[in-house]
Amino acid sequence: MIQITRTISLNDDEVQFDFIRASGPGGQNVNKVATAVQLRFNVRNSRSIPDDVRERLLRLAGKCITEEGILILNARRFRTQERNRQDAIDRLIELTRKATEKPKLRRRTRPTSASKKRRLESKHRRGETKRTRRSSSSQDFAG
Repeated sequence: MIQITRTISLNDDEVQFDFIRASGPGGQNVNKVATAVQLRFNVRNSRSIPDDVRERLLRLAGKCITEEGILILNARRFRTQERNRQDAIDRLIELTRKATEKPKLRRRTRPTSASKKRRLESKHRRGETKRTRRSSSSQDFAG
């Protein structure tokens, strides 16, 4: 059982781990031992998470989600399988917890009359400044 929140937990059979060889430097060990972990979690068909959390998770995961709705997380930060496995689980928990937070509804507001007045006064002051900078020859052509 992977505990996400007090009410949401994922069954172990819903999460699949594949161990692959990590890329990059590592000496003799890198080409022999499959220490990197690829976690797969079928978000779309999971029965452990509520529908609203599922929709937000699909949106939050972005490029990590396949067209079939499978979340794929690669963990290769550490040199051991177990630490990479735990890192992948922690990232899945963190992502799912973010998805459980309901977004605040935005309430449309209007600018206050005082802020409108300040804005117009500043525009007027700026126009006056520009008007005083004009040369007298350009004023002859304008008027």
